Order: sequence, then C-alpha cells, then structure tokens
Amino acid sequence: MARTKKSDNILSQIKLGESYTSLFLGAVIVVIALILVFSFLRGKTTQNEDTQSTSTQTEESITETRSYTVKEGDDLWNIAERLYGSGYNWVDIASASKLENPGILYVGTKLTIPNVQPKEATKTSAQETPKVTNTITGASYTIVSGDYLWDIAIRAYGDGYRWVDIAKANKLENPDIIHPGNVLKLPR
Repeated sequence: MARTKKSDNILSQIKLGESYTSLFLGAVIVVIALILVFSFLRGKTTQNEDTQSTSTQTEESITETRSYTVKEGDDLWNIAERLYGSGYNWVDIASASKLENPGILYVGTKLTIPNVQPKEATKTSAQETPKVTNTITGASYTIVSGDYLWDIAIRAYGDGYRWVDIAKANKLENPDIIHPGNVLKLPR
C-alpha cells in the first residue's frame, strides 16, 4: 500500500510537470508565431515601398541601373518590349537573371537587364516555310493530344511567336503545360 501511495505521488508530480511543460511550449509557439507575423508584415511594407519607388523611376534610370524590379502584371515579354523595344529579348533577361522558370515572375523580384542589342523576329523565306495544314480560323480552339502553343500559333496566325498572345489571352500560368480537351481563346 505504501508503494501505491508513493507511485501516485510521483504520477501527480509528473502530471503537474506536463501541464507546466505544455504551458511553456504553448508560450514558445505563440512567441514564434508573433515573430513570423511581424517579419512578414515588415517585409510587405518594405516591398510596397520598393515597388512604389520603382514605379516612379523612368525607363532611362532603369536602363542605367541595369536592373528591374518586377511589378504586378509584368511578364518577361512585356518587360523586354519596354526596355529593348522587342519582346524577343526576354530570353536575354531570363538568362542574365538566372531564372529557373521564366514563365513565373513574382512581384518584387530583381531582374538583371543585360546590355544587348534588340532582337528582331526572324523571317524565313517562302521556300523554307513549311506548308501549314489544318489552319485554325476561329476565335477558339480545342486542344488535342500532341498540341503545343507554338504549333497552334503557326496554324492560327502563321507565326509561331504569337504563342505569347495565346498564353496571355488564356492567362496560362505555365504555357508549357496544356491539356487535351481544354478550349483556348485565340485573339484576333
């Protein structure tokens, strides 16, 4: 019986310790959560200030600094059009900025703008241009297995580089991934 009383006493002390331990761990979690929220909000404020100051810069000052901060609604094609006068220079920006996925840009990302000449669209002679079969004339197109935006653009516009227009019109997050059965809007 004495042994039972002693073990009950130890168990009650352990339970008391468990409640203090739980209280302490709960307090630590609350403090960590507050630190994370504060850091997030502080970063948001700094990001907004950076975005506002960047939007007031002229394109000349952006060119001088050789960097560009991504704003809401930006994509590499439009940035290249503004800075070089040619959207085809998006590849140079993606390469210089070492972007893993150039199709996804985040607001506030600093891009490196290389000092390169504006690119022009390459045009092939009539002999080199392959015959387009199954031309697309409507304002929409249903994707079939094996389709790519480049091929769809060639069939719809006669210009593969217009895949960008299709991707924008359909708000595609990743233009490399399209699914059979989906209907694309084709801007005309």
